[in-house]
Amino acid sequence: MNETSRRRAGILLPVFSLPGSRGIGTLGAAARQFIDLLADHDQQIWQILPLCPPGYGGSPYSSYSTHAGNTLFIDLDQLLKAGWLTPEELESLDWGADPRKVDYAALEASSQAALRKAFARCPNFQTDPDYLSFAKRSFWLEDYAMFRAIKQSQGGKSWIDWPEPLRNRNPEALHQIGNELAAEIAFYRFGQWIFDRQWDDLHAYAQKRGVKILGDIPIYVSLDSVDTWVNPALFQLGKDKRPLFIAGVPPDGFSAAGQVWGNPLYNWPKHRDTSFEWWTRRVEVQLKRVDMLRIDHFRGLESYFAIPSEADSAAEGHWEQGPGIEFFRVLSERLGGLPFVLEDLGYLTDEVRRLREDTGLPGLQLIQFAFDSREPANYWPFEMPRNSVVYTGTHDNDTLRGWFASLSEKDQELARTYTASQSVPEADLPEVFVTLALTSVADTCIIPMADYLGLDSSGRINTPAKADGNWSWRMTAADLTAAPWEAIGELTRISGRGAVTP
Repeated sequence: MNETSRRRAGILLPVFSLPGSRGIGTLGAAARQFIDLLADHDQQIWQILPLCPPGYGGSPYSSYSTHAGNTLFIDLDQLLKAGWLTPEELESLDWGADPRKVDYAALEASSQAALRKAFARCPNFQTDPDYLSFAKRSFWLEDYAMFRAIKQSQGGKSWIDWPEPLRNRNPEALHQIGNELAAEIAFYRFGQWIFDRQWDDLHAYAQKRGVKILGDIPIYVSLDSVDTWVNPALFQLGKDKRPLFIAGVPPDGFSAAGQVWGNPLYNWPKHRDTSFEWWTRRVEVQLKRVDMLRIDHFRGLESYFAIPSEADSAAEGHWEQGPGIEFFRVLSERLGGLPFVLEDLGYLTDEVRRLREDTGLPGLQLIQFAFDSREPANYWPFEMPRNSVVYTGTHDNDTLRGWFASLSEKDQELARTYTASQSVPEADLPEVFVTLALTSVADTCIIPMADYLGLDSSGRINTPAKADGNWSWRMTAADLTAAPWEAIGELTRISGRGAVTP
């Protein structure tokens, strides 16, 4: 893949983890400051998490839409400058008490209130040429806005519990409710337009500074999403529109019970019949927003774990064949080169490894897994393929400090012996493992920001199979400027990953 043809480095930091005074990271000044710090210290990649609206608990991997943007990321200061909001209005809202954590309950209420005030001051936004251009190229917008408006009118119920005419998208029923909810539908169009404008501006700024954005596309969508409501035939749903089988992973060394994710599984024969049209459009939308895409749970494209929807645990699931190399061939034919990074962690087989090799796309390597006896795969740094992306850990892993503290004494001894760090204090070990990742043979190295900050488990982004308390870690403004940027840049250059001036 051309995107990984030379050595380079980057940092993983979700947008929500950026500092700011209104409860969550946004597409505003702090994002530009972070891009500047990346560019000024030889970091060529900013890896983010999915940009879609979050689902339960703030998860961007369980969204109402695969295409829509997360309006919680809208920079309200820009709306303030436009005269659509007042300082007093923003100061009167509750943005949460802890600057290091996203309080989604407070944030969603306050963000909605602020956005609705701005919307009320823009009654003619749908005649704006910029909006008209956005609406024309956003084939998904009308369905999304109607879905959110109906869901609001139904008290937040999942679409499978809506009245039958709406659940089954009866044309007359949709026409009628479209008239009844016209103002609410317009509000959701407005939010997406503002997000799109701000994201495009930020992306252009990153490109100007020579920083590529690595986005993320979850393999599955939520049952309670516009995607399943509009395209039920593309999923394994019964006549009542409820899932027959759901996604998850079997028991392993990290989870004795396995994981039940609950997402509906794809009806892959139907996707083949349509030449993967839905997937092609999905990827195309995302590649207009970012420069590269991480394909979440890549192994599910070779074979996927199907759990009966009424099963008591993941142990009752079984493996089914996925679309395989045909999926990648069709997307490549229709979209050209695929700037993908394949998340190929977890339970791997020879067939999964062969599919990754056949695509020619880079997979992931984790420093943490090399020294964890619970992980059966081989992640030794000296055996990493060059065409890969090495991490100390991903958003699903603990920070380096938290991870090392959780290891058995035997695994800790192995890690210290391998890195000759027997005398290094535990608090200073993150630098050792970061150096190991940067000096590995992998073409691309991406380090989570929390590991550069040397944080303990308080900086962890997500704990898989844990329902609450995820997707909330944030930096403060002081953290951003106090990070060891000069050392980051120097180590990046020493390891041969410095930016190349055209």
